[in-house]
Amino acid sequence: MTVRKIAPVLLCSFFVLFHTPAWGAVKHKKTAPRRGTGPAVLWRNPADIQSRDLFYGPGGKEHMPHGPFTFVKEDLEGTNPKYVVRDADGHKWKAKIGIEARPETVASRIVWAVGYFTADEYLIPSLQVRDMPAHLHRGGKLIGPNGELTNVRLKREPAEEKLGEWEWREEPFLGTRELNGLKVIMALINNWDLKDENNAVYEENGEQVYMVSDLGASFGSAGRSWPRDRAKGNLRSYQQSRFIRQVTETTVDFQVPARPRFVYLVDPKEYFSRLHLESIGRHVPKADVQWMGRLLARLSPKQIRDAFRAGAYSPEETGQFARVVERRIAELTSL
Repeated sequence: MTVRKIAPVLLCSFFVLFHTPAWGAVKHKKTAPRRGTGPAVLWRNPADIQSRDLFYGPGGKEHMPHGPFTFVKEDLEGTNPKYVVRDADGHKWKAKIGIEARPETVASRIVWAVGYFTADEYLIPSLQVRDMPAHLHRGGKLIGPNGELTNVRLKREPAEEKLGEWEWREEPFLGTRELNGLKVIMALINNWDLKDENNAVYEENGEQVYMVSDLGASFGSAGRSWPRDRAKGNLRSYQQSRFIRQVTETTVDFQVPARPRFVYLVDPKEYFSRLHLESIGRHVPKADVQWMGRLLARLSPKQIRDAFRAGAYSPEETGQFARVVERRIAELTSL
């Protein structure tokens, strides 16, 4: 049997073996989240959008963390090394290192700028953490002498109570302009890792606040790619990626999140769990896309560049990343 004939057989075998209940459901399983009694909020009108400081972000300069920092514990959630640290003021921060740290810092500012909720996040180019254990589960090779870390994203641990996760296909926001606008933002920044487990609901001031809590897979390729550093915070990948896939009289299809490539069938559970994510960026009402385009167009070139400066990108990288964002905003406003 030739290779050409064998390939479809192998593909079908992968599907039968791994896309069946016997191997476990591919969808992320979780218990139904608790919900507060207050109103659910996903977006709040950014009336001050032109004056928002995208260098310091939602926390502002006043919430900037101050050292010395002390190790509290290791956080084993997700795929990137993370540690909980305490600053000189007693506040706890989740320190993330690796390829997601810089793009996530930038993404948090773009998302917040147009009215969505994000945590206080800051990128510290060089940071020392006291009492860092000699042996850690992850990231040990990225830690220098005396607990020295480079390009660390610090996310302030919320004082509010996390109620659970939310799904892109669940009420109360399904079909709303606010949710569709969020899909546009995810496509704009190429955040392709839109698993439901990356979404969170918090109880805050009597409201149920919905947010995308993990924005690390941004400003790279339109989907999972290899090597891994092409998929997140990669200027060349971001420049070369497709933004709008198709436009009809009433809807817009975005490229993000892109369908996983067949090569990822080596991990069938991961592959099939991502197939359904493609629909998040498809058939977005054109009117809602135009609405978000008008909001984004209110951002100045300086604000967009400040967001990338906050991620410790070089002046040259900052300018090139910003030009891609500006070009994409222009595409939205021209629809």
